[in-house]
Amino acid sequence: MILTIDGKKISSQEGESILDVAKRANIAIPTLCYKPWTEAHGGCRLCSVEITRDSWDGWKKVVTSCNHPAQDGLIVYTNTERILKLRKTLLDLLLARCPQTPEVQKMAKEYGIETTSYKERENPDDCILCGLCVKACEAIGANAISTVLRGIEKKIDTPYSQPNDACIGCASCAEVCPTHHIQYQEKEGIRHIWKQDFPLLKCSQCGRTIITKAQRDHFMEKSHLSARYFEKCELCHKKETAEQFYKLR
Repeated sequence: MILTIDGKKISSQEGESILDVAKRANIAIPTLCYKPWTEAHGGCRLCSVEITRDSWDGWKKVVTSCNHPAQDGLIVYTNTERILKLRKTLLDLLLARCPQTPEVQKMAKEYGIETTSYKERENPDDCILCGLCVKACEAIGANAISTVLRGIEKKIDTPYSQPNDACIGCASCAEVCPTHHIQYQEKEGIRHIWKQDFPLLKCSQCGRTIITKAQRDHFMEKSHLSARYFEKCELCHKKETAEQFYKLR
């Protein structure tokens, strides 16, 4: 399949998105909520581009490049006046929501926005409401957090802002958060996240922290792996496998 991005013809592979192809061709498209290891959903919309085809008689459509499939014959424009105006508006709004967030400040400055033209949110935090954390929690199978409330009060939280038994303390939500809004602490073998404490398991071989006990129990139930599988960290498992292969030479 061949598509054209900013006048450059590029071959694409089955399953690739417009953003995938652009990155491979070193064509810059800004992203904030995109993570290559998660399912793209166009949450921040900063990766928006214009697309058209020869058969569309000049009509163009705005799509998010992270989750729009690369298709044969597609013509993509990444920096048209329409797209630049859209990104500036989005960043202006994000800066009003998260005026003190470094990631938002940096990207807004790249588009010439030093301060927002909108009213800044009272008591702002670093959450841009991209929903990556919720999707990560769903993928793990915990479904412990979600989007709650509406309008300017909208946020990501546990039900009624209370500790949720469904949470396994895996911190996947924190790892995918593009602005580091979701924080957790680890001290003396305990991980604290979402107003809960989770005992941590350590590798029986090297002593490295592996996962929480609740996370192990969750994976055991989902995968039917035995508790012994979780006694060692991934690195020690790989080392053990390598040693076994070495003996088979």
